[in-house]
Amino acid sequence: MAPKILIVTGDAAESLEVLYPYQRLREEGYEVDIAAPTRKKLRFVVHDFEPGFDTYTEKPGYTWPADLAFAEVDPGQYAALVIPGGRAPEYLRGDGELRKIVKAFFDTDKPIAQICHGPLLTASVDGLRGRRVTAYPALEPDMQAAGATFQDAEAVVDGTLVSSRAWPDHSAWMREFLTVLRAKAPAS
Repeated sequence: MAPKILIVTGDAAESLEVLYPYQRLREEGYEVDIAAPTRKKLRFVVHDFEPGFDTYTEKPGYTWPADLAFAEVDPGQYAALVIPGGRAPEYLRGDGELRKIVKAFFDTDKPIAQICHGPLLTASVDGLRGRRVTAYPALEPDMQAAGATFQDAEAVVDGTLVSSRAWPDHSAWMREFLTVLRAKAPAS
């Protein structure tokens, strides 16, 4: 049986940051579950950069079903955790069930991949203190406030934690995460 990977997300997650790791990890031979506050059809968004805008723009993205509610997740069944960005992590960090899940992955030193605004969630469980991370560049002050050393790079690996800035960095992010994952929980 293939190791299982958990993706935690919600409405307004960045479409590419959920679906790229979902498909890439399945391609690698892992079983992947998506968990959200409740089992429902999630509504993702597309963030893009357009001339004349001081920040990214947001458009409706894909819809996708959540396999599990956070309350149904047993972190012990999963080899690794993926935390996509978008706006979802901002409100999800207040979910007590999800914070327990994320903390369990840190407590057992299992691989965690976070991207864009995903580190807002890991910061909420004090998982970034003393670590090197990257995130969406506007989050640099948040990462420093969480006790992390921010690096503006495509991907930053600190032990079993792999972080990335945003969807344009997917290739570097997944390449580094798969290196960590293959060492800790190979698919074959």
